[in-house]
Amino acid sequence: MDFNVKKLASDAGVFFTRAVQYTEEKLGQAEKTELDAHLENLIARADCTKNWTEKIFRQTEVLLQPNPSARIEEFFYEKLDRKIPSRTTNAELLGQYMQDAAKEFGAGTPYGSTLITVGEYQRRLGGAEREFLQTSAINFLTPLRNFLEGDWKTISKERRLLENRRLDLDVCKARLKKAKLAEAKAAAEHELRVAQTEFDRQAEVTRLLLEGISSTHVNHLRCLHEFVEAQAAYYAQCHKHMQDLQKELSSATGDTFPNAFAVNASTSGVSADPSPPSTATLPGASPTSRSPNPSNALESSTLKIEEVKPPATGTRKAKVLYDYDAADSSELSLLADELITVYTVPGMDPDWLIGERGNQKGKVPVTYLELLS
Repeated sequence: MDFNVKKLASDAGVFFTRAVQYTEEKLGQAEKTELDAHLENLIARADCTKNWTEKIFRQTEVLLQPNPSARIEEFFYEKLDRKIPSRTTNAELLGQYMQDAAKEFGAGTPYGSTLITVGEYQRRLGGAEREFLQTSAINFLTPLRNFLEGDWKTISKERRLLENRRLDLDVCKARLKKAKLAEAKAAAEHELRVAQTEFDRQAEVTRLLLEGISSTHVNHLRCLHEFVEAQAAYYAQCHKHMQDLQKELSSATGDTFPNAFAVNASTSGVSADPSPPSTATLPGASPTSRSPNPSNALESSTLKIEEVKPPATGTRKAKVLYDYDAADSSELSLLADELITVYTVPGMDPDWLIGERGNQKGKVPVTYLELLS
């Protein structure tokens, strides 16, 4: 017990003398032993390495896991030395939702079958993302973390010890200057030699550790290359998945979208362009079909209104959106805002309807109409 008390008192005395020396140095009342230029450069380089490594590490964590709560949870799992639970990626979750929705809508419908296909590729994208996250965490984040939590802590500890040895050395120098008696000077000179030896030894240990920063840079450079390769592989895999998905959708629904647009036009009658459609661009029309030459008139004469068959489906009322001038005797001229009766016949072009206004009949373009009932 007495030994511990004495050691405690001795340590307190050493701490006090160091504190006094440090304070006097800050106030300019005591001399300070400067480190050699090479060691100072190594320290500055080490501090720079630590600061930027920490920033890169933190931002990479944000890139790989944007959710702060998830990052905190993973941090505690690491500190408790427990395995981090596997997480479902956002793409995998989206894919699962799409496939579940397809079951509700019907897998046999165009929308349902497309949801199943897209959902499967979203899950593949999520799997690629999971693999990228795992590879990056092992090959890039772990080496950076090991440096910050391992090598850097060792360097910091030795640097603090070097600073203490420097303070002890400067305290001994101050005592030697203040010594008056020969016996006191001899004791002070002995303490100074011991302090100088310990300081030089600690400076050498610190220098060797700081020079190891070069090896750290080489290691981090290799890890950076692996991170870039993992990123490139991930994005290439995602690109391939999306190309395959586009091809599959194109082959599966290539004939579906035109039919869907035709149905939409026949049921709504509203054109996406608010201006009247050009007669030269009407479905089924060519620039020559609108010219009033005798051959066209002869061909159109085969479509006499009297020969039009009765409607195969029920008639509907339609509101005319724009004025339309009939190109031949088979068509019916229209005036904006008037109401006409329309119907279709089997085998007729879906972009045209038969229009009736009183005793007049003729073909009318769907894009000029708004179907009312």
